[in-house]
Amino acid sequence: MTSLEGRTALVTGASRGLGAAIARDLDALGVNLALASRSGDDLGIEGALAQPCDVRDAAALEAITAAAVERFGGLDIVVANAGVGGYGDFIEGDPAFDEEIIDVNVKGLLNTVRATLPALRESDSADLLNVSSIAGQRAPEGEAVYAAAKHAQVGFMRSLDHELWQLGVRCSIVCPGGIATDFAMGTGRTPDDPDLENFMSAEEVAEAVVYALQRPRTQRVLEMNVLPMAEDSMG
Repeated sequence: MTSLEGRTALVTGASRGLGAAIARDLDALGVNLALASRSGDDLGIEGALAQPCDVRDAAALEAITAAAVERFGGLDIVVANAGVGGYGDFIEGDPAFDEEIIDVNVKGLLNTVRATLPALRESDSADLLNVSSIAGQRAPEGEAVYAAAKHAQVGFMRSLDHELWQLGVRCSIVCPGGIATDFAMGTGRTPDDPDLENFMSAEEVAEAVVYALQRPRTQRVLEMNVLPMAEDSMG
């Protein structure tokens, strides 16, 4: 494993769920943190830089990136985790919400990379990691727009890897299955959903993210699928 102590990471969607679990794990490893979320919550992490940031807003991403570089002297890790999703038949869906899914997951990822890549390229140990979803690979029923958005993320990151690996920037994609958080709650998922009992915890998936970041610099984890044992890998 490679030590992450003293490195600087920007995490999007950091105020709750998986993003918060990733941030706390990185903090425990001595990583300097820039936390981007709509609420601007610093999670009570001492020394963290936290700013309100909607990933649809390119200027807000540029601002937190500049602030992180100014405070910590550079940027080494970007965890593009922000996302929204919903479940249900496409024909009955809300077109406005479909647009939000595309804007946050796809345009938000592009905005995040554009804002942070110049600083990442200055690092001698750069990692760009996208938290996508197994939905982007297997296209499950009832997740048409979300699956399309996550498929776009995977395609973008796979193609970007061709551009960046020789520049020393590692591109990684972590594709989790079901996670027991408030993700998609009220947009197709309910608190009494029995599937939640068999889902992974945010902390379990955060461990997988940290694992990818801790690989020796002679390796890169291009794509990692993480599923609960109760979930069918074929959808």
